[in-house]
Amino acid sequence: KPVMEGKGVLFKRFADIDVFDVELDIADVDDFVAATKAMEPTFGGINLEDIKAPECFEIERQLREQMDIPVFHDDQHGTAIISGAALLNAADIVDKDLDELDIVFSGAGASALATARFYVSLGAKKENITMCDSSGIITESRVEDGDVNKYKAEFAKPVDEGSLSDAMEGADVLAGLSVGGIVSQE
Repeated sequence: KPVMEGKGVLFKRFADIDVFDVELDIADVDDFVAATKAMEPTFGGINLEDIKAPECFEIERQLREQMDIPVFHDDQHGTAIISGAALLNAADIVDKDLDELDIVFSGAGASALATARFYVSLGAKKENITMCDSSGIITESRVEDGDVNKYKAEFAKPVDEGSLSDAMEGADVLAGLSVGGIVSQE
């Protein structure tokens, strides 16, 4: 609750948007969508927060399809926008084009997947993105084994199994969107 109240202050201060947070204790995707959609006449937009993947993708998709107001999932799109700005700045500093960068993601949840998609929309090559989760590199063989969901499968690599450490060898960018303390100085 304090996080959303803080964001509400930012919305008011920088965009003069009045907000209040509504917290729903609903685990079922369809029930969550129905409850949120029922509130549509009250709001000018919806800012989703702290909804875990993969449910967040389906919730956002359904709400965008069914509602006539903007729907924004902060964990995905807020992270992607801020990280994208940093990527553009860093590429400019080292005088590299985005399509030249080898990018590794530590984490393959909602924020990582949305950020990777955003990087591609900015000009990064999808084939230059390596996505890692707690089991290592997201590979086509892991998809075939049913080890990853359809959202992670979007960034599956046609390579042998490997770790985050393997993926980082020679990389230009590490997007750390996972738990802390998993990358060593080496």
